[in-house]
Amino acid sequence: MTSLDKPTAQEQENGGHHDGKAVTEAALFEAFGGIRGTVETVLPGLLFVTIFTINKDLHISAIAALALSLLLVAVRLIRRDTVKHAFSGVFGVAFGVVFAMMTGNAKDFYLPGMLYTLGLALAYIITTLAGVPLIGLILGPVFKENLSWRTRNPGRKKAYAKASWAWGLILLAKCAILFPLYWWADTTQLGWVLVTLKIPPFLLAVYLTWVFLAKAPPPIDVFAEMEAKEREEEARKAAAAREPEA
Repeated sequence: MTSLDKPTAQEQENGGHHDGKAVTEAALFEAFGGIRGTVETVLPGLLFVTIFTINKDLHISAIAALALSLLLVAVRLIRRDTVKHAFSGVFGVAFGVVFAMMTGNAKDFYLPGMLYTLGLALAYIITTLAGVPLIGLILGPVFKENLSWRTRNPGRKKAYAKASWAWGLILLAKCAILFPLYWWADTTQLGWVLVTLKIPPFLLAVYLTWVFLAKAPPPIDVFAEMEAKEREEEARKAAAAREPEA
């Protein structure tokens, strides 16, 4: 290879930068389910509000939403895909159905999800104030860094804190819109607003997380470190075994 063929330091740096962004993007898709997982969380609620808008029948709307969420899980099982996001959707819909059936108020179908959103927003903010941002706890295992960012990677901890603040404030803003509607609007109005607000805030939070982490120092692969130590220990033992007896 001639000097002209060799990548420059700047090209190597840019290549590493792009690789880091790609790794971050892939990790976020894995952690949050990607586009398919996001769509699957919207469909049951969309079906519920569509049917209820047409016939005002709580039971048919709730059963249809629950059946769709179960169907989405079944499809994933048949395709042998990851089911954790689909299962979380089933539990969310099931709680909504139980609440609505118990109270007879169709708006209560949305209440468990709204309370979960509020609790999640507070969790992001409180854990960040405590110095253990929730987004770091979620993404640490995905990046194979576990909690190494807390003490060994301050730049990454700062990025996780920024991302957690973004998630917390975005979810709080969403709650600030939905909870007044829960009290003042009818079921169809609340349902359509909730469906409309399902994806855009989520995508904004994921995008900001990607921006913060793409600019942060790379994660420390603690699993690779442990494997390297194990190999060194095995090599040491093998070397010791080959030494002639004194």
